[in-house]
Amino acid sequence: MDTSEFRKRGKEVIDAIADYYENLDQMPPMSTVKPGYLYKLMPHQAPEAPEAFEKIQKDIHDNIMPGMTHWQSGNFFGWFPSNSSFPAMIGDMYSTMFDVVGFNWICSPAVTELETVVMDWLAKLIGLDKRFLAIKEDGTEGEGGGVIQGSASEAHIVAMIAGREMVLERIRSQKNASQGDLDAMRHRFVAYFSDQTHSSGQKAANIIGCKTHIVPSDDDFRLTKDALVAAISEDKSAGLIPFFVCGTFGTTNTTAIDDLVGVAEVAAAEHLWYHIDAAYAGAALTCPEFRPLASGIERADSFNFNAHKWMLTNFDCSALWVADSTQLVNALSIHREYLPRVKGDTSFVKDYRDWQAPLGRRFRSLKLWFVMRMYGAAGIRAHIRSHVTQAKWLEEKLIEDGRFEIMAPVIFGLVVFRVRPSAIHAAHENTVDPDTVNKINTDLVKAIQTDNRVFLVGTKVKGNDVVRAAIGSSIGTQKNVDLLLQVILELTTKVIASEQN
Repeated sequence: MDTSEFRKRGKEVIDAIADYYENLDQMPPMSTVKPGYLYKLMPHQAPEAPEAFEKIQKDIHDNIMPGMTHWQSGNFFGWFPSNSSFPAMIGDMYSTMFDVVGFNWICSPAVTELETVVMDWLAKLIGLDKRFLAIKEDGTEGEGGGVIQGSASEAHIVAMIAGREMVLERIRSQKNASQGDLDAMRHRFVAYFSDQTHSSGQKAANIIGCKTHIVPSDDDFRLTKDALVAAISEDKSAGLIPFFVCGTFGTTNTTAIDDLVGVAEVAAAEHLWYHIDAAYAGAALTCPEFRPLASGIERADSFNFNAHKWMLTNFDCSALWVADSTQLVNALSIHREYLPRVKGDTSFVKDYRDWQAPLGRRFRSLKLWFVMRMYGAAGIRAHIRSHVTQAKWLEEKLIEDGRFEIMAPVIFGLVVFRVRPSAIHAAHENTVDPDTVNKINTDLVKAIQTDNRVFLVGTKVKGNDVVRAAIGSSIGTQKNVDLLLQVILELTTKVIASEQN
């Protein structure tokens, strides 16, 4: 393919993408293919001779498209949103054009410096404390800074490694411990999560080889100060070494917000690295009215949210900030002669390879730059607020119907609900078997997925099977939420009637 054909085919692909988005809401949101479907449709080895573009494009339509669950559909309400936008796509196109491996400043200065600038922009946009900025107001280098990771899972790993380095360094200096002594201690390190923390916390602990203590959440699904203190006391009595705690701003199950201030107090008293996972709800902090809910994040050691969830930036773009990058860089920096460092003024010379697990990295800041410039802060805030308004509307309509109960406060764009026992047997609400209630709700989720006009998923909350609707599509409108409500009401009637018969 030469540049002439690339121009032709590229325009055809842009047209196909535009057509896809214009028609997305007319497609069933969930793929219904069976496992192994694609293997049966594809040759079992790569072609020996080049194939025509038209044939490949036909295979996209005939073979790939049926196996796609359409995350960008306005009728997709599953898990959390995975926002896409045309400005972000254009940024990604430029990134692909340059195709650099930007592991340090010398690789391409613009790759490093744009990330430094844009991450400071984003920190200010969500109201982060100045401790997290890479560049101070006077233009000199700050102790903190932001870096784009691939996912919140990667951010969790990096933060835990930095936390372990911080505690090891303190033990080394206080006890004059040898490297052998420190190595012998590692298996005693323990990290703290609530039972509502995302699974990425446990995975990070598995990867770095530390113990975990899962702390029970309270009735509001929050990690509390008292519960954390009790867990740490128990572990210290057993000879373990607490080193890391994760607080969550917007849990996956219910978007609960941990006692961030209380956790910060414990972290400071116990010298723990304090990481805040705001993977989904962090985008809401672009709106000042949500910032009081995040009191305590200014005391964190690291803070993470996924711009690729709810802030119009195509996957992958997970924003991680640290208040002091020293421990992170010390833990992950490895010198090789073929990886030269720049000497002199290093304010804008971040070797981001030392801020992440991999060496290589893409020019991901471009798409974030395009989004922030082409939407502006006002456009991003409007995007967030529209979904919160729609979620509140859905909550109100479900309550008005009378057959549903809301299982967690609707704070952002997530509505967690279930069919209430009285809707199943009105005269015997208190005697309805909990298993029957759970079955009705799991059957409702299955019915909605089978119907396939909209897509959502279920989960468990304190042992109860519930329905979970996450509003946040970048192309979704109130009409999509109207359809969601219509489907829920229709299929609830059918599921209850089936159970009663």
